[in-house]
Amino acid sequence: QVQLVESGGGLAQAGGSLRLACAASGSIFSINVMGWYRQAPGKQRELVAAIGRGAMTNYADSVKGRFAISRENAKNMVFLQMNSLKAEDTAVYYCNADITAGNYSLVKRESYWGQGTQVTVSS
Repeated sequence: QVQLVESGGGLAQAGGSLRLACAASGSIFSINVMGWYRQAPGKQRELVAAIGRGAMTNYADSVKGRFAISRENAKNMVFLQMNSLKAEDTAVYYCNADITAGNYSLVKRESYWGQGTQVTVSS
């Protein structure tokens, strides 16, 4: 079984910073793209940032210059450094990863999600 576990959410003041972390565990052979999504109340889930195995990154326009995504391949982890936070960044943040996992009789590639971590920014 593959699991993604997020940590680091919480409450921050506008202009402050938070750092999210996500660790993947299980019978993992390789992890391709890892990313962070968020979903605010009454809104659709949206991509915040993504990073490929070779460290190529992609950001939503709303977070460019404020957020930075990184990964540590040896530990199957992805991070999101969030600076200059705004009230509109308030949402549940989800980790996502494209993972090839299994055992030697069955290997499959799937998209996995974490359980989500709440980020609340007070103005």
